Amino acid sequence: MAYKLLFVCLGNICRSPSAENIMNHLIEQAGLSDGCADPKGIHILCDSAGTSSYHIGSPPDRRMSAAAATKLGIKLRGRARQFQESDFQDFDLILAMDQENYENILTLDQTKQYHYKVRLMCEFCSRHTLKEVPDPYYGGQQGFNQVIDLLIDACEGLLTKVMSYEL
Repeated sequence: MAYKLLFVCLGNICRSPSAENIMNHLIEQAGLSDGCADPKGIHILCDSAGTSSYHIGSPPDRRMSAAAATKLGIKLRGRARQFQESDFQDFDLILAMDQENYENILTLDQTKQYHYKVRLMCEFCSRHTLKEVPDPYYGGQQGFNQVIDLLIDACEGLLTKVMSYEL
């Protein structure tokens, strides 16, 4: 069984591609990558998108990439794309980085039939108490480092929930 996760922020160049890549890193560390499913048959697939069209086709922000490389030793991959209505059908769980992204996603679900799939990323944190993943775009390197730390915590919690069928 494939379980598909979509991480969403504003421009899809900082927070959401970081979450996607961190989750893929954790999946690989858990031995669940490259077409391998866990003993229960779960195979997790990840993607990311932005609610805006500001950066379509752009790679992850270089400052975010530097933070990911320093903190986890991973390279952020992917190209920015905009969230589409078809994502509601294509993904099992849609994870918004902040309240504004959450509301923008829900606005696209006119029938409200997919509201149950949309959650805030920080709901899965166990060590951090922030309710939203802050946008580091206009700040300094410390903000990018904070986002990586927060996303590691949230992704670890999310992976635990997915693997235990608690979603």
